[in-house]
Amino acid sequence: MKTIQAYRFALDLTPGQERDVLAHAGAARVAHNWALAKVKAVMDQRSAERSYGVPDEELTPSLSWSLAGLRKAWNAAKPDVAPWWGEVSKEAFNTGLDALARGLKNWAGSRRGTRAGRPVGFPRFKSRRRTTPSVRFTTGAIRVEPDRMHVVLPRLGRLKLHESARKLARRLDNGTARIMSATVRRDGGRWHVSFTVEVDRAERIPARPASVVGVDVGIKHLAVLSTGELVDNPRHLVAAQQRMRALGRALSRKTGPDRRTGRRVSKRWERAAARLGRAHARVANLRRDGLHKLTTRLAREHGTVVVEDLNVTGMLRNRKLARHIADAGFAEIRRQLAYKTGWNGGRLLAADRWYPSSKTCSGCGAVKAKLALSEREYQCEACGLVLDRDRNASLNLAALAAEFDTAGSGPVAARGADQKTRVRGQVAVKRESGTASAGQTGTVLPQGRTTDRVLAKAH
Repeated sequence: MKTIQAYRFALDLTPGQERDVLAHAGAARVAHNWALAKVKAVMDQRSAERSYGVPDEELTPSLSWSLAGLRKAWNAAKPDVAPWWGEVSKEAFNTGLDALARGLKNWAGSRRGTRAGRPVGFPRFKSRRRTTPSVRFTTGAIRVEPDRMHVVLPRLGRLKLHESARKLARRLDNGTARIMSATVRRDGGRWHVSFTVEVDRAERIPARPASVVGVDVGIKHLAVLSTGELVDNPRHLVAAQQRMRALGRALSRKTGPDRRTGRRVSKRWERAAARLGRAHARVANLRRDGLHKLTTRLAREHGTVVVEDLNVTGMLRNRKLARHIADAGFAEIRRQLAYKTGWNGGRLLAADRWYPSSKTCSGCGAVKAKLALSEREYQCEACGLVLDRDRNASLNLAALAAEFDTAGSGPVAARGADQKTRVRGQVAVKRESGTASAGQTGTVLPQGRTTDRVLAKAH
């Protein structure tokens, strides 16, 4: 099975190497801003000409928004715009132009209604101080050195890794991996290199292929499994909140930027901002590490994993719980399970967004019309079952897998309402439970492309 996978390693750069990387990132920003200014100028000129009644065939020729068109325009103008263009790799300019081409394509698709998701705004100019330095290499010498502690990138040369790249090197030596691109980026005060690799993964089988586990995510417990296991929520952001507040107050006392007067920041402000950034990066790293360990264990052990299709964006509108929901990483758990179950030979099923997993009795199937969030214990009025509400929800999720297998790809005998459960009144007529296999999901494609494949209801 061939798939696209990323390998990310921290770098230990010398001061000279860091200056070279920043020069490449600055070249990408210059190319992006120049091409964006060119596109805006042509659009404004054509709009002005139309307002004067100029026929379409006599308008100023439009500028192609594709990467090839932007690269052609840049190559013609770079001797005048950037006479130093020969000091950096051509991949630096390609990085900025590719980002602009994708931004314009997403904006145009959003306006036409052909792009799913939130509305996308028109691309903006990149600032030297507020933009994250990044450069991407797709051609040239990109390799891992035999000592597995160094990598070689075009024009940047031999860079030392902070950790061993043995996992990637083994695949490259065995011929089961091919490096497609490498991206150098500064994140949380540290430089990292990410390799986009085409990997030929061996077919794997979960430790228990017939095992089905329902996963109910939450704040009190990060995940409650239908097996009875409770996964604690480490709450990394809450644990670091006191230190981050102190760093934020220290930053506010320094001389910061002022756009109105054009005031530059002080060196002490820069150092304080770096300390705060490292604190945020540490929280993100701890959260990422915990989620990866949890999802990897579930995907390797169980043949079928059932989760809920949560509206995380809507849940974040709750001001009292938004910080805790974001800290838990509900959407990241779902995203990682989507591709890890496929890697390990399992499958991921997603219950319909309106499936009342918490309101349904896992014993008799009765559905409550109302269940307050403060009620942490489920009490069934029909059969008298008393159970923790999260455990009850996980059992209901696990039961959906049997209904999905019974009906195959056809309709299944489901429980629940055909819409969100009302606060008052009885539950509506019965409906089918929505499920989807892991093959209907999809991971983020390389080079920043997005996918339109979403979890849909099975019919």
